[in-house]
Amino acid sequence: MAVEIYTDMVGLVMSEVTSVDNELRFKSVDGRAFMFAHEQDCCEHVYIEDIIGDLSDLVGAPIVEAELVSSEHSEDNALDESVTWSFYRYSTVKGTVTVRWCGTSNGYYSESVSFSELMGLE
Repeated sequence: MAVEIYTDMVGLVMSEVTSVDNELRFKSVDGRAFMFAHEQDCCEHVYIEDIIGDLSDLVGAPIVEAELVSSEHSEDNALDESVTWSFYRYSTVKGTVTVRWCGTSNGYYSESVSFSELMGLE
């Protein structure tokens, strides 16, 4: 199990948080924007399995927690498939949202979610 903290987001107030087509996007009131996504490749699939909580709780109050907890394992089946679960937790004083991502592959491809700060957005 691995834990990662997204310090770039902590303390920012978001003006918008959206989930569309297996992308999670954050836009802050100061114009910064962040995206969590996965660029699909051959023989793997990474997707948002579930969102627990209300994304609107992340708007209008400072982010006090932005972290990832992930776990990898190989399935015990004939396909010898690899599975990675990634739990992203975001909190403000208004509430907490957990986004559960699932990644599967034959074991040779990435199953991780990428974090990036988007440039040039207003």
